[in-house]
Amino acid sequence: MEITGKCPLTCVHCYADSGPRGSHGAMTTRDWCRVIDESAKLGIGMAQFIGGEPTVHPDLARLVNQALGHGIEVEVYSNLVHVRSELWDVFTRPGVRLATSYYADDATQHEAITGRQGSHARTRNNIIEALRRSIPLRVGIVDIDDGQRVDEARDELVALGVHEIGYDRLRQVGRGIRTGTTGATQLCGNCASGVLAVSPDGTVWPCVFARWLPVGNVREQSLAEIVAGQRLQGVRAGLTKYFALAPATTCDPRCEPYTAGCHPECGPACSPRCDPVSCRPNCLPPRR
Repeated sequence: MEITGKCPLTCVHCYADSGPRGSHGAMTTRDWCRVIDESAKLGIGMAQFIGGEPTVHPDLARLVNQALGHGIEVEVYSNLVHVRSELWDVFTRPGVRLATSYYADDATQHEAITGRQGSHARTRNNIIEALRRSIPLRVGIVDIDDGQRVDEARDELVALGVHEIGYDRLRQVGRGIRTGTTGATQLCGNCASGVLAVSPDGTVWPCVFARWLPVGNVREQSLAEIVAGQRLQGVRAGLTKYFALAPATTCDPRCEPYTAGCHPECGPACSPRCDPVSCRPNCLPPRR
């Protein structure tokens, strides 16, 4: 659930084109609670709150508690730049986990990507705080620029005590577009396979990266109607056909989004230790 388009950072690769001028969109807190209720009726096992930056939404705590009340496990994907004290209390609840992105061990390099001075230290300190509180945490390293210190970032995270570290390359989506190579080539092949994304205006996509493939809107239809709808079935069939015909590639060295032998092993009901969006292979590049 992409609950806001607002974010204190202006990351150069942001797929959602989020930033300080973004908004919480047309979806009200009541709308989000209804989506959570409908998700529970459909048997959804995990909900991920993303943005934008989900911690800037005034009712994030209420939404997390709403999901937990249905027995739905929760992941909050945050830049961890600023976490209010009351949110730490929510994040320590059983069934909640955190995820964040980290770009380099060097503050200057990290902040050249995030667009905000001081963001490296804040994220690093809050990674340490999450670990201190024993909150389950995964960290993704996104390789964007030549010379980026991704190996050193991984080493630093390991030294801090992070055990779940993922790697991805730049996706040509949103502000990440560099060469014009967009579309299904930027997807992993698991879109709409046990996962859907809901935007701040209620639009539903098969994946946060597949924003050109809307399959409905939760402000106009129930989630159950969208899941059973012909539009989603058609998009799912089209993506399945596309990836069945796509050439197989290897996982290393670049860890491409779609690689026939490099899918995350994640069933329809993702376990707590599985990325619920599953739109990246869980592999690291070889050390340079």
